[in-house]
Amino acid sequence: MGAIWVSIDNREHSNLRNLLDTTFGAEAFVSDITVVNNWKGRQDKAHIATAHENVFLYAKDDFYSNGFPLSEDKIADYSLSASDGLKYTLRDLRKRGGADTREVRPNMFFPVYWNPDKRSASLKRQETTDVEILPYKSDGTEGCWRWGFDTVQKNIHIIEANPVQGAERWNCSYRIYLENDGITRTSKPKSTWIGSRYSSDKGVKELRALMPESNFASPKSPLFLSDIITHSTCDDELILDFYAGSGTTAHGLFLSNREDAGQRKYILVEQGDYFDTVLKPRIQKVVYSANWKDGKPCASSRPSAQKGEGQEAPSPLRGEGWGEGKFNGISHAFKVLKLESYEDTLNNLQLRRTKPQQDLLDSLMQSAQEDYLLRYLLDIESRGSLLSVEQFNKPFDCKLKVTVDSAGAYQERTIDLVETFNYLIGLRVKHIDMQLGKGFVAVTGWLPTGEKTLVLWRDVEQVDYEALNRLCDKLAINPADSEFAIVYINGDHNIPAVFTSTEAEGGITKTLKIRQIEPEFLSRMFAVDGV
Repeated sequence: MGAIWVSIDNREHSNLRNLLDTTFGAEAFVSDITVVNNWKGRQDKAHIATAHENVFLYAKDDFYSNGFPLSEDKIADYSLSASDGLKYTLRDLRKRGGADTREVRPNMFFPVYWNPDKRSASLKRQETTDVEILPYKSDGTEGCWRWGFDTVQKNIHIIEANPVQGAERWNCSYRIYLENDGITRTSKPKSTWIGSRYSSDKGVKELRALMPESNFASPKSPLFLSDIITHSTCDDELILDFYAGSGTTAHGLFLSNREDAGQRKYILVEQGDYFDTVLKPRIQKVVYSANWKDGKPCASSRPSAQKGEGQEAPSPLRGEGWGEGKFNGISHAFKVLKLESYEDTLNNLQLRRTKPQQDLLDSLMQSAQEDYLLRYLLDIESRGSLLSVEQFNKPFDCKLKVTVDSAGAYQERTIDLVETFNYLIGLRVKHIDMQLGKGFVAVTGWLPTGEKTLVLWRDVEQVDYEALNRLCDKLAINPADSEFAIVYINGDHNIPAVFTSTEAEGGITKTLKIRQIEPEFLSRMFAVDGV
C-alpha cells in the first residue's frame, strides 16, 4: 500500500506529470487536484491572477482511501431516524440527469410495490392495499430507476416511498445511513479543493501563532496536509516528506492523530538552515499544545489566570502553561539524525604530502591537477583521515569537524558511531543497554536476514580483555549457550568462537559468528557499489 502526493505550480506542471508517469507508470495516476490556495490571486502574470496550485496523486492498486469527514451541514441532512435509532437521509431511487428514460434503459423500468400500513417495499404485490410505483417523471413521461431489478431486490429493506404533495403519484427513495457497522459515512473528495483551510494565508497565520518572529516564506496550511493524511492513510501508517520545509506535514499529522486517536509516524528530510530555528521547535510546540497565540500555548478551556507583571512565562519543557485549562498535549518522541555534508567531508580531510610532491603538483596543468584530485588525492593522500581504526578504540568520543555556517566555519562535534552502525547493517533495534559510565553499549536486534544480533561497543581502555570476558559472561556471549546468531565487537578481543562439548555431553560443536565492527563499518561506510 502506498501513495505519493506532489504539489507543483503551472510552470512545471506538464514536466512533472511526464516525470511521474515515467517513474510510477501512467496506470498509477489517480488525480490531478486543483487546490485554491490564494483566492485573491497572485499578481504574477499580465492577464491572469493565479489562485491555485496543483497536486498530483499517484498510488498503487491497493491505495487506501478514507474520504473526508462530513461537514456539519452535511451531517444535519441525516435528520431521519430508523427504528434502531440510526440516523439516515433519503435519495431518489429514480435516476436523474442523462440517460434517465425508459427508452434508453428499458431494463430499469419496472414496478416497486409499497405497503403504506406496514411501510415496506417489495417487487411483487403482497396485498391489495399495496401501491404500485413506476419511475415516471414529473411531466408524466417514462423515466427509469437508478438500479436494476436485482440491485433493488438486494436493497429492498432500505427502500421507502412517500406520496408527492399536490400530485397523484408516489416517490420512491432509498436510505443512506450516517453510520454503517459503526463507521461514520465520509464524502468522496472532489478534484478541486476550495476553502479557507487550504489558503496560504492560513499557513502563515498558523506558523506565526507558534513563532511570531518567523518569516518563513509561503508555508502550507496544516489543515491542507491533515486532509491529505486523513484521506489517504490508515491510523498507524508512516508518512515521508522529503522536502519538509517548515514542518507543516508533521503539524498536519498531529492534527489527524488528535482527531482520530491515530498513531501515524513521520520521517522529515530537510537541509535548510531553518531546520533548527523553525522545523524542530515547531514540532516541539505542536506536540505540547494544539492551540497557540503570539508564541504562547492556549488552553483548550478559557484560563482562569493571566500572566501578571513580572511573572515568568510558562515553559512547555516543564509542562507549564497559563491558567487551569488543558493544552491537549500528546506523548511524543522524535529522533534527529544529521548526515555528514560534502563540506564536512572536506573539513576532515588530512593530506599526507611532502613539499617536493606539492611543488610537482603545482607545476602541472590545471586539467592534470583536477584529474589527480579525483583519481589519487581523495583515495590515497586522505585515506584514513575521515575515520580511522584508532577512533573505534574510544567510540563514544569520536569527533568530526562539522560545518556550522555558509562561510565555512566549523566546530568539532561528537558523532554517534553506534547509531550510524545500526543503519549501516540495517539492524532492526529491539533494545539498547547504554552503560557509558561502565564503558560499554550493548545493542540487540535483528538483521534483514532475520538473524538475531548483538552489537557490543566498548571503550577499549576502560573495558580491557579481562573486563570484556566478564562482560561477555554476563551477557551470555559464548558459543555454548548464546542466544545470538551474530555478535559484533569493536577492538581486539579473545572471545572464543567455537565450543565443543565432551563425549558424555553429546560431542556437539557450536560456532558463534563473532565479527569485528571496524572492517564491517568502514567497508559499508565507504562502499561505492551501485553509486
